[in-house]
Amino acid sequence: MIITRTPFRVSFFGGGTDYAAWYAENGGSVLATTINKYCYITCRHLPPFFGYKHRIVYSKREEVKTINEIEHPSVRECMRFMKIDSGLEIHHDGDLPARSGLGSSSSFTVGFLHALYALKGQMVTKRQLALDAIHVEQERIKENVGSQDQTLAAFGGFNRIDFGGDHHIQVQPITLEAERLDQLQNHLMLCFTGFSRIASEVTGEQIKNVSRNKKALRTMHQMVEEAINILNSNRDIADFGKLLHESWLLKRGLTDKISTPQIDDIYSAALGAGAIGGKLLGAGSGGFVLFFARPEQQAKIKESLNLLLAPFRFEDLGSQIIFYQPKS
Repeated sequence: MIITRTPFRVSFFGGGTDYAAWYAENGGSVLATTINKYCYITCRHLPPFFGYKHRIVYSKREEVKTINEIEHPSVRECMRFMKIDSGLEIHHDGDLPARSGLGSSSSFTVGFLHALYALKGQMVTKRQLALDAIHVEQERIKENVGSQDQTLAAFGGFNRIDFGGDHHIQVQPITLEAERLDQLQNHLMLCFTGFSRIASEVTGEQIKNVSRNKKALRTMHQMVEEAINILNSNRDIADFGKLLHESWLLKRGLTDKISTPQIDDIYSAALGAGAIGGKLLGAGSGGFVLFFARPEQQAKIKESLNLLLAPFRFEDLGSQIIFYQPKS
Protein backbone atom coordinates (compact mmCIF):
# COMPACT_ATOMS: atom_id res chain seq x y z
CA MET A 1 0.00 0.00 0.00
CA ILE A 2 1.12 3.55 -0.80
CA ILE A 3 -0.16 6.82 0.65
CA THR A 4 0.89 10.08 -0.95
CA ARG A 5 0.33 13.57 0.45
CA THR A 6 0.36 16.41 -2.09
CA PRO A 7 -0.17 20.09 -1.22
CA PHE A 8 -2.64 22.58 -2.63
CA ARG A 9 -1.37 25.96 -3.80
CA VAL A 10 -2.05 29.68 -3.51
CA SER A 11 -1.03 31.72 -6.55
CA PHE A 12 -0.22 35.42 -6.09
CA PHE A 13 0.92 36.82 -9.43
CA GLY A 14 1.33 35.78 -13.06
CA GLY A 15 -1.61 33.41 -13.36
CA GLY A 16 -2.69 33.27 -16.98
CA THR A 17 0.87 33.51 -18.29
CA ASP A 18 1.41 29.80 -17.50
CA TYR A 19 -0.75 28.62 -20.42
CA ALA A 20 1.26 27.15 -23.28
CA ALA A 21 -0.78 29.22 -25.73
CA TRP A 22 0.84 32.28 -24.12
CA TYR A 23 4.29 31.29 -22.88
CA ALA A 24 5.33 29.37 -26.00
CA GLU A 25 5.79 32.74 -27.72
CA ASN A 26 5.92 35.26 -24.89
CA GLY A 27 7.33 33.45 -21.86
CA GLY A 28 5.51 33.38 -18.55
CA SER A 29 6.12 33.58 -14.81
CA VAL A 30 4.16 33.00 -11.64
CA LEU A 31 4.77 33.78 -7.99
CA ALA A 32 3.01 31.19 -5.87
CA THR A 33 3.29 28.92 -2.85
CA THR A 34 2.06 25.56 -1.69
CA ILE A 35 0.20 25.49 1.62
CA ASN A 36 -0.30 23.03 4.46
CA LYS A 37 -3.60 21.76 3.08
CA TYR A 38 -3.33 18.49 1.20
CA CYS A 39 -4.69 15.88 -1.17
CA TYR A 40 -4.18 12.31 0.08
CA ILE A 41 -4.13 9.31 -2.27
CA THR A 42 -4.17 5.77 -0.92
CA CYS A 43 -3.33 3.16 -3.54
CA ARG A 44 -2.82 -0.59 -3.35
CA HIS A 45 -3.04 -3.71 -5.47
CA LEU A 46 -6.59 -5.05 -5.27
CA PRO A 47 -6.80 -8.78 -4.43
CA PRO A 48 -8.47 -10.78 -7.25
CA PHE A 49 -11.49 -11.91 -5.23
CA PHE A 50 -14.09 -9.43 -6.43
CA GLY A 51 -16.39 -9.13 -9.41
CA TYR A 52 -14.39 -6.14 -10.64
CA LYS A 53 -10.73 -5.32 -11.19
CA HIS A 54 -10.46 -1.67 -10.05
CA ARG A 55 -12.14 0.17 -7.19
CA ILE A 56 -11.87 3.98 -7.10
CA VAL A 57 -13.34 5.95 -4.21
CA TYR A 58 -13.57 9.75 -4.32
CA SER A 59 -16.77 11.85 -4.26
CA LYS A 60 -18.30 8.79 -5.91
CA ARG A 61 -17.40 5.09 -5.99
CA GLU A 62 -16.41 3.23 -9.16
CA GLU A 63 -16.06 -0.54 -9.43
CA VAL A 64 -14.98 -1.52 -12.95
CA LYS A 65 -13.39 -4.38 -14.83
CA THR A 66 -11.25 -2.37 -17.27
CA ILE A 67 -9.37 0.93 -17.27
CA ASN A 68 -11.49 2.12 -20.20
CA GLU A 69 -14.59 1.98 -18.00
CA ILE A 70 -13.15 4.39 -15.41
CA GLU A 71 -15.04 7.70 -15.42
CA HIS A 72 -12.54 9.72 -13.38
CA PRO A 73 -10.38 11.23 -16.16
CA SER A 74 -7.18 11.63 -14.16
CA VAL A 75 -7.32 8.10 -12.74
CA ARG A 76 -8.03 6.62 -16.17
CA GLU A 77 -5.33 8.54 -18.04
CA CYS A 78 -2.66 8.19 -15.34
CA MET A 79 -3.17 4.43 -15.36
CA ARG A 80 -2.93 4.33 -19.14
CA PHE A 81 0.16 6.55 -19.09
CA MET A 82 1.86 4.32 -16.50
CA LYS A 83 0.78 1.14 -18.33
CA ILE A 84 -0.90 -0.39 -15.28
CA ASP A 85 -2.00 -4.00 -15.77
CA SER A 86 -2.84 -5.16 -12.24
CA GLY A 87 -6.03 -4.37 -10.38
CA LEU A 88 -5.93 -1.33 -8.10
CA GLU A 89 -7.86 0.15 -5.20
CA ILE A 90 -7.62 3.94 -4.99
CA HIS A 91 -9.00 6.27 -2.30
CA HIS A 92 -8.92 10.06 -2.38
CA ASP A 93 -9.27 12.45 0.57
CA GLY A 94 -8.74 16.20 0.62
CA ASP A 95 -8.40 18.84 3.34
CA LEU A 96 -10.39 21.39 1.29
CA PRO A 97 -13.14 21.14 -1.36
CA ALA A 98 -12.36 20.33 -4.97
CA ARG A 99 -12.94 22.85 -7.78
CA SER A 100 -12.18 25.76 -5.46
CA GLY A 101 -9.17 27.50 -7.03
CA LEU A 102 -6.37 25.80 -5.09
CA GLY A 103 -5.08 23.55 -7.87
CA SER A 104 -6.70 20.48 -6.34
CA SER A 105 -7.13 18.63 -9.65
CA SER A 106 -3.42 18.88 -10.38
CA SER A 107 -2.56 17.91 -6.80
CA PHE A 108 -4.62 14.77 -7.38
CA THR A 109 -2.84 13.98 -10.65
CA VAL A 110 0.62 14.57 -9.17
CA GLY A 111 -0.18 12.55 -6.04
CA PHE A 112 -1.65 9.66 -8.02
CA LEU A 113 1.28 9.50 -10.45
CA HIS A 114 3.62 9.55 -7.45
CA ALA A 115 1.74 6.58 -5.96
CA LEU A 116 1.84 4.63 -9.23
CA TYR A 117 5.59 5.13 -9.58
CA ALA A 118 6.02 3.88 -6.00
CA LEU A 119 3.82 0.83 -6.66
CA LYS A 120 6.19 -0.01 -9.51
CA GLY A 121 9.16 0.39 -7.18
CA GLN A 122 10.42 3.45 -9.03
CA MET A 123 11.64 6.75 -7.59
CA VAL A 124 10.80 9.82 -9.63
CA THR A 125 12.24 13.34 -9.52
CA LYS A 126 10.03 16.31 -8.75
CA ARG A 127 10.69 17.70 -12.24
CA GLN A 128 9.64 14.46 -13.94
CA LEU A 129 6.55 14.25 -11.75
CA ALA A 130 5.57 17.79 -12.77
CA LEU A 131 6.21 17.18 -16.47
CA ASP A 132 4.29 13.88 -16.42
CA ALA A 133 1.30 15.54 -14.73
CA ILE A 134 1.34 18.39 -17.26
CA HIS A 135 1.41 15.83 -20.08
CA VAL A 136 -1.49 13.83 -18.65
CA GLU A 137 -3.71 16.86 -18.04
CA GLN A 138 -2.92 18.85 -21.17
CA GLU A 139 -2.30 16.13 -23.77
CA ARG A 140 -4.26 13.12 -22.59
CA ILE A 141 -7.26 14.57 -20.74
CA LYS A 142 -7.20 17.69 -22.97
CA GLU A 143 -8.00 19.96 -20.04
CA ASN A 144 -7.77 23.73 -20.41
CA VAL A 145 -5.11 24.02 -17.71
CA GLY A 146 -1.85 25.87 -17.29
CA SER A 147 1.44 24.49 -16.03
CA GLN A 148 1.86 26.11 -12.62
CA ASP A 149 -0.41 23.85 -10.55
CA GLN A 150 1.34 20.59 -11.42
CA THR A 151 4.78 22.17 -10.93
CA LEU A 152 3.91 23.61 -7.52
CA ALA A 153 2.27 20.39 -6.33
CA ALA A 154 5.35 18.37 -7.28
CA PHE A 155 8.06 20.77 -6.04
CA GLY A 156 6.34 22.48 -3.10
CA GLY A 157 7.51 25.75 -1.60
CA PHE A 158 7.24 29.49 -2.21
CA ASN A 159 8.58 29.91 -5.73
CA ARG A 160 8.97 31.96 -8.82
CA ILE A 161 8.35 29.65 -11.76
CA ASP A 162 9.32 30.69 -15.28
CA PHE A 163 7.77 29.01 -18.32
CA GLY A 164 9.03 28.80 -21.90
CA GLY A 165 12.47 28.73 -23.48
CA ASP A 166 14.81 25.76 -23.74
CA HIS A 167 14.20 24.51 -20.20
CA HIS A 168 10.40 24.84 -20.39
CA ILE A 169 10.08 25.15 -16.59
CA GLN A 170 12.48 26.79 -14.14
CA VAL A 171 11.69 26.77 -10.42
CA GLN A 172 13.40 29.38 -8.24
CA PRO A 173 12.65 29.31 -4.49
CA ILE A 174 11.97 32.73 -2.98
CA THR A 175 14.52 33.45 -0.26
CA LEU A 176 13.28 35.70 2.54
CA GLU A 177 14.31 36.26 6.12
CA ALA A 178 12.03 34.38 8.51
CA GLU A 179 10.61 37.59 9.94
CA ARG A 180 9.63 38.93 6.51
CA LEU A 181 8.10 35.61 5.51
CA ASP A 182 6.04 35.52 8.72
CA GLN A 183 4.96 39.08 8.08
CA LEU A 184 3.66 38.11 4.64
CA GLN A 185 1.82 35.04 5.91
CA ASN A 186 0.24 36.98 8.77
CA HIS A 187 -1.28 39.43 6.28
CA LEU A 188 -3.11 36.72 4.30
CA MET A 189 -6.69 35.53 4.73
CA LEU A 190 -8.13 32.58 2.81
CA CYS A 191 -11.94 32.64 2.62
CA PHE A 192 -14.34 30.15 1.01
CA THR A 193 -17.07 31.74 -1.07
CA GLY A 194 -19.30 28.69 -0.67
CA PHE A 195 -19.63 27.84 -4.33
CA SER A 196 -17.36 25.94 -6.71
CA ARG A 197 -16.88 26.00 -10.49
CA ILE A 198 -15.46 23.97 -13.38
CA ALA A 199 -12.10 25.63 -14.01
CA SER A 200 -11.72 24.26 -17.53
CA GLU A 201 -14.76 26.22 -18.72
CA VAL A 202 -13.36 29.52 -17.42
CA THR A 203 -9.79 28.95 -18.60
CA GLY A 204 -11.07 27.95 -22.03
CA GLU A 205 -12.38 31.48 -22.42
CA GLN A 206 -9.06 32.94 -21.24
CA ILE A 207 -7.10 30.87 -23.74
CA LYS A 208 -9.42 31.95 -26.56
CA ASN A 209 -8.83 35.59 -25.63
CA VAL A 210 -5.01 35.43 -25.38
CA SER A 211 -4.39 37.62 -28.44
CA ARG A 212 -6.89 40.23 -27.23
CA ASN A 213 -5.37 40.32 -23.74
CA LYS A 214 -1.68 40.67 -24.66
CA LYS A 215 -1.19 44.01 -22.91
CA ALA A 216 -2.82 42.81 -19.66
CA LEU A 217 -0.89 39.53 -19.67
CA ARG A 218 2.43 41.30 -20.20
CA THR A 219 1.65 43.58 -17.25
CA MET A 220 0.66 40.60 -15.09
CA HIS A 221 3.93 38.92 -16.07
CA GLN A 222 5.93 42.00 -15.01
CA MET A 223 4.12 42.07 -11.65
CA VAL A 224 5.91 38.87 -10.62
CA GLU A 225 9.25 40.68 -10.60
CA GLU A 226 7.75 43.73 -8.91
CA ALA A 227 6.21 41.60 -6.14
CA ILE A 228 9.53 39.87 -5.46
CA ASN A 229 11.25 43.27 -5.31
CA ILE A 230 8.74 44.43 -2.69
CA LEU A 231 9.38 41.35 -0.54
CA ASN A 232 13.15 41.66 -0.86
CA SER A 233 13.21 45.33 0.14
CA ASN A 234 12.42 47.42 3.19
CA ARG A 235 9.20 48.68 1.63
CA ASP A 236 5.95 48.49 3.57
CA ILE A 237 4.51 44.99 3.14
CA ALA A 238 1.21 46.72 2.30
CA ASP A 239 2.66 47.44 -1.14
CA PHE A 240 2.38 43.70 -1.87
CA GLY A 241 -1.33 43.89 -1.09
CA LYS A 242 -1.82 46.96 -3.27
CA LEU A 243 -0.13 45.17 -6.15
CA LEU A 244 -2.38 42.17 -5.55
CA HIS A 245 -5.37 44.48 -5.94
CA GLU A 246 -4.02 45.85 -9.25
CA SER A 247 -3.43 42.31 -10.48
CA TRP A 248 -7.01 41.29 -9.60
CA LEU A 249 -8.44 44.23 -11.55
CA LEU A 250 -6.44 43.11 -14.59
CA LYS A 251 -7.36 39.45 -14.17
CA ARG A 252 -11.10 40.05 -13.85
CA GLY A 253 -10.95 41.97 -17.14
CA LEU A 254 -9.53 39.03 -19.12
CA THR A 255 -13.01 37.52 -19.57
CA ASP A 256 -16.46 38.15 -18.13
CA LYS A 257 -16.47 34.59 -16.75
CA ILE A 258 -13.77 35.25 -14.14
CA SER A 259 -15.86 37.21 -11.66
CA THR A 260 -19.55 37.32 -10.77
CA PRO A 261 -21.76 39.89 -9.01
CA GLN A 262 -21.51 37.80 -5.81
CA ILE A 263 -17.70 37.73 -6.00
CA ASP A 264 -17.60 41.47 -6.65
CA ASP A 265 -19.81 42.07 -3.60
CA ILE A 266 -17.56 39.92 -1.40
CA TYR A 267 -14.45 41.71 -2.63
CA SER A 268 -15.97 45.17 -2.14
CA ALA A 269 -17.15 44.26 1.37
CA ALA A 270 -13.64 43.11 2.32
CA LEU A 271 -12.06 46.32 1.01
CA GLY A 272 -14.66 48.33 2.90
CA ALA A 273 -13.75 46.51 6.12
CA GLY A 274 -10.04 47.22 5.73
CA ALA A 275 -8.53 44.76 3.27
CA ILE A 276 -5.72 46.25 1.18
CA GLY A 277 -6.12 43.90 -1.76
CA GLY A 278 -6.90 40.38 -2.77
CA LYS A 279 -7.89 38.08 -5.59
CA LEU A 280 -10.07 35.16 -6.46
CA LEU A 281 -7.84 32.09 -6.64
CA GLY A 282 -7.62 29.81 -9.63
CA ALA A 283 -9.53 30.30 -12.86
CA GLY A 284 -12.35 32.34 -11.32
CA SER A 285 -16.13 32.31 -10.81
CA GLY A 286 -16.00 30.74 -7.33
CA GLY A 287 -13.98 28.82 -4.79
CA PHE A 288 -11.53 30.51 -2.43
CA VAL A 289 -10.72 34.20 -2.35
CA LEU A 290 -7.47 35.48 -0.86
CA PHE A 291 -7.35 38.80 0.98
CA PHE A 292 -4.34 40.81 2.07
CA ALA A 293 -4.96 42.78 5.27
CA ARG A 294 -3.12 44.01 8.31
CA PRO A 295 -3.59 41.54 11.21
CA GLU A 296 -5.47 44.10 13.33
CA GLN A 297 -8.11 44.47 10.56
CA GLN A 298 -8.77 40.80 9.98
CA ALA A 299 -11.39 40.22 12.67
CA LYS A 300 -13.48 43.06 11.25
CA ILE A 301 -13.12 41.69 7.70
CA LYS A 302 -14.12 38.19 8.81
CA GLU A 303 -17.19 39.58 10.59
CA SER A 304 -18.24 41.64 7.57
CA LEU A 305 -17.97 38.72 5.15
CA ASN A 306 -19.49 35.94 7.26
CA LEU A 307 -17.52 33.36 5.24
CA LEU A 308 -15.59 30.29 6.31
CA LEU A 309 -11.95 31.10 6.95
CA ALA A 310 -9.23 28.52 6.22
CA PRO A 311 -6.12 29.28 8.31
CA PHE A 312 -2.96 28.12 6.55
CA ARG A 313 0.82 28.36 6.44
CA PHE A 314 3.27 27.94 3.59
CA GLU A 315 4.83 24.49 3.10
CA ASP A 316 7.94 23.49 1.17
CA LEU A 317 7.96 19.71 0.73
CA GLY A 318 5.73 19.17 -2.28
CA SER A 319 4.33 15.71 -3.05
CA GLN A 320 5.52 13.13 -0.52
CA ILE A 321 5.12 9.41 0.03
CA ILE A 322 4.05 9.26 3.67
CA PHE A 323 3.40 5.49 3.83
CA TYR A 324 5.11 2.76 1.81
CA GLN A 325 4.49 -0.93 2.23
CA PRO A 326 5.55 -2.76 -0.93
CA LYS A 327 3.68 -5.79 -2.21
CA SER A 328 4.82 -8.89 -0.37
